[in-house]
Amino acid sequence: MSQLSKKIIKWHEEYGRKNLPWQRDSNPYKVWISEIMLQQTQVNTVIPYYQRFIERFPDIEALANSTEEEVLSYWSGLGYYSRGRNIFKSARLLKEQFNCSMPSSLELLESLPGVGRSTAGAIRSLGFKKQAAILDGNAKRLLVRYFCIEETIDSSKTINKLWEIAEAQVPAKDCNVYTQAIMDVGSLICKRTNPQCEECPLEDDCLSKQQGMQTLLPNRSPKKRKPLKKVYWMLIQNEREEILLENRNTKGIWEGLWSFPEFKKKAERQDYIESLKKDYELIEKDMKLKHSFSHYDLDIDLMSLKVSKMHNLENNKAWFGTRDIMKVGIPAPVSKILKK
Repeated sequence: MSQLSKKIIKWHEEYGRKNLPWQRDSNPYKVWISEIMLQQTQVNTVIPYYQRFIERFPDIEALANSTEEEVLSYWSGLGYYSRGRNIFKSARLLKEQFNCSMPSSLELLESLPGVGRSTAGAIRSLGFKKQAAILDGNAKRLLVRYFCIEETIDSSKTINKLWEIAEAQVPAKDCNVYTQAIMDVGSLICKRTNPQCEECPLEDDCLSKQQGMQTLLPNRSPKKRKPLKKVYWMLIQNEREEILLENRNTKGIWEGLWSFPEFKKKAERQDYIESLKKDYELIEKDMKLKHSFSHYDLDIDLMSLKVSKMHNLENNKAWFGTRDIMKVGIPAPVSKILKK
């Protein structure tokens, strides 16, 4: 067992997180769901979503027998909705090919939609207590600083090097404890900014600390400026206080979710409004909203309209009462607007 492994396992015995919802009565299915939810999302944000999800889908069979729309309704507000779609696809695959059980081999785990090398390692280690390395953001940062790796962290050469190091650290015994420990030390102590070196069990051996470089690492390639996309939405409400939503059945970031009617150009929205004015009295007001994704920023121009009636709705549109909206999947900005 390496010195790194020994020290963080010992630290975990006293300080590690042991009572997270997915650690209680743990099994490979719960580990899988939690690991997918924790991708790009903070622990405290995930907890209520995880609890609600597991209550509705306690096992693979319940998940596989559901629908994508229902799964996305339980994912609503968590973001990165391809994760929810991939979980549903994987559940169907697990039902068809593995009799509703999780495989333990890395190769089979990585064959599941949305499960990469590090997630597969976490499921195998935490769920099955079998040797496997992880290399999530916390583990990367910790290893880069501990071994003082100055190359940019996002290059394939550095990633390959880090995988070799990560695999060499995994102990034969207590591999699951080690996996949770490296996650915890990385997230709670070896933080992205302001690392708490004086509390770190690896302080004495950390090469970047010895050279005063711990706050300078990891090195990253310069960020590209994110493109800005602009869309024009309409919030249409009827006399029963119902909201008109359309299902986004095209490929994209919110595929399968319910959102406000959307137009790419302001003139297109105005044409639609003019067509409504022929028959209905409208009350108009504007709202502007920005929403950030990992790869672009969205500038939303919203116009609110109140109509007395509306006939001949397209197949992808429907009226929703306030309670009904909570039962379907909606994007975070839609939820934010409705709360206002």
